[in-house]
Amino acid sequence: MNKIIETSKRKIKETSETFSRNLLSQIDTDRQLIGIKGARGSGKTTLLLQLLKKKKEREVLYISLDNLFFFKNNLYDLAADFSKRGGRYLYLDEVHKYPNWSQEIKNIYDSFSDLHVIFTSSSALEINKGKYDLSRRAVVLKLAGLSFREFLELKYSIVLPVVSLDNLLTNHEILASEYLDKIKPFKYFEEYLREGYYPYFMKEKEYYHQQLLETINIVLETDLPAIYNIDFKSVIKLKKLLYAVSDLVPFIPNINKLANQIGTTRDSLLKYLYILHNAHILSWLDSDSYGINFMKKPNKLYLQNTNIAFALNTHSNTGTLRETFFYNQLQVNHKVTFPQKGDFLIDEKHLFEIEGKSKNYNQIPGIKNSYIAADNIEYGFGNKIPLWMFGFLY
Repeated sequence: MNKIIETSKRKIKETSETFSRNLLSQIDTDRQLIGIKGARGSGKTTLLLQLLKKKKEREVLYISLDNLFFFKNNLYDLAADFSKRGGRYLYLDEVHKYPNWSQEIKNIYDSFSDLHVIFTSSSALEINKGKYDLSRRAVVLKLAGLSFREFLELKYSIVLPVVSLDNLLTNHEILASEYLDKIKPFKYFEEYLREGYYPYFMKEKEYYHQQLLETINIVLETDLPAIYNIDFKSVIKLKKLLYAVSDLVPFIPNINKLANQIGTTRDSLLKYLYILHNAHILSWLDSDSYGINFMKKPNKLYLQNTNIAFALNTHSNTGTLRETFFYNQLQVNHKVTFPQKGDFLIDEKHLFEIEGKSKNYNQIPGIKNSYIAADNIEYGFGNKIPLWMFGFLY
């Protein structure tokens, strides 16, 4: 236990507070149980350590659940010992690496009301489908990769405010003037699309895309088998599927043809697509506003973010990058569905077409609450809004 405490203190001390994610200010650390889901590399560990840095040293403990400590010890006993020592804030990283995580966290919740537990997990983990459903006890938050706004702050120390979608739609002309007084967006936008989504680009620099591919490989080979109990053959099929889809996105999939190409059944293919969507590698776009039904084929498929497209060398289509960026930024705080006309329907009321600066309303004529998100323009007019501005929604 003493070594765990020493390691925790060192990691907390070494954590910088120069930059913090927008989600940090939204976390109520006085709640008894919070879960934070996010893609590998999105910054969950740093977020935990920054939260603990604001607490009294003797009351906090950080540990990753893939620690060798748990080969001979269990999580519940660790929590009991920590509570006896006066601990109050127990932050657990990568719970999906711990086989009995849901039961033991439930038992900790029921036994130690003085402990405030925050746990992180892979984005693919379905909290409500574990052996012990924690969804009724835990508030579950999602940490996305960096927005365009956060990228500007992290790399260039350009601090600009978050804007709500309603405010953007109503006042984008005024907001654009305010932003353009401080930045030239196209000086940075292409860089963000290429290598600005995962915070570790600051460390990896020219090796960023190589590291991103390695991260995806870890998710496929380690995280997903731990969560979904899939075997090595399924992992190989997931890899084949990813590379097959990455050459085609965005596209409306022919499920039977794709299943034959991968060497699997239709139902298994839909399950694989669903898993890759949950793992934040692909994005499944569906017309159903109630959520994804993995027994029904997606209306359209995208890569989850534009950085993955560059890492996989499938970034030649500018239109694809535009749509991927828009979907990626909007899905964080809004419901995005596939419409009968246009490219995206947001919150069941705002219809968007994504295009270049010369786009007109031919695709969505006379439709109420319809907009164009246009690339390569600094200022918009009326219902034509600069695409880059949708990178300031979180």
